[in-house]
Amino acid sequence: MSDATDHPLEQPRENRYWLTTSDGVGIDAVLLRGLGERTTAVVLANGFTGTHRNPNTRAVAETLLSVGDVMTFDFRGHHGSGGLSTVGNAEIHDLEAVVVRLRELGYTSVSVVGFSMGAAVAVRHAAIYGGTDAVVSVSGPSRWYYRGTRAMRLLHLGIGRRMGRLFLRGFRKVRVIDREWDPMPAEPREVAGEISPTPLLVVHGDADAYFPVSHATDIHDAAREPRDLWIIPGMGHAERAVTPELAGRIRDWLAERTGSGAE
Repeated sequence: MSDATDHPLEQPRENRYWLTTSDGVGIDAVLLRGLGERTTAVVLANGFTGTHRNPNTRAVAETLLSVGDVMTFDFRGHHGSGGLSTVGNAEIHDLEAVVVRLRELGYTSVSVVGFSMGAAVAVRHAAIYGGTDAVVSVSGPSRWYYRGTRAMRLLHLGIGRRMGRLFLRGFRKVRVIDREWDPMPAEPREVAGEISPTPLLVVHGDADAYFPVSHATDIHDAAREPRDLWIIPGMGHAERAVTPELAGRIRDWLAERTGSGAE
């Protein structure tokens, strides 16, 4: 169980890690440690083009520090990590490498909070690998190749064309694979039922410009208990849309599900 803290953790300790996935890709990760030696950890899995350096990610991480130490990382093909992004397929190996390292470091409770692409990875990882104590999916897609919004049509142009991939490499520091998935991985909604008995929280904004609320309800409906669904009025998409209030609600949900102390 994580030790509770009675005051803000203004300057968490940072430890940098270079992890290697089961398929040989190097992953750049940072562990934020709170006060004392704790056995509860939370992993943050960013959305596509996201990074552990993002101030929105850092703000969420610092809020969750009262639950446990927090590891953030860059998915393959992103920023300081190696390899090429597969936009949500092979990334389950990246998340597994993070979870394994946390277990090796002595954490007995490891939860995952994923955003957008990272949410799809978190759902698939929990269903396929297991080994986590709670899962939070924020702004996650329920199915692949969705093009029902302008934002997603533009995204598919970016990752599907050479000029788009060059733009992502040059301006967003993201290197994307130039071929389609083969074989096609199971969709999040197809595997969500396998997460139980691990608790699942699905969070989605009704103003999400990428994925409509139906993606969240599809994942929640496919999952088995214990499960929760929060549709947040006025919320946009992923990390940048997470307010301090919502981060606090997620913190409290994790604390209750993992038996960890929260402020």
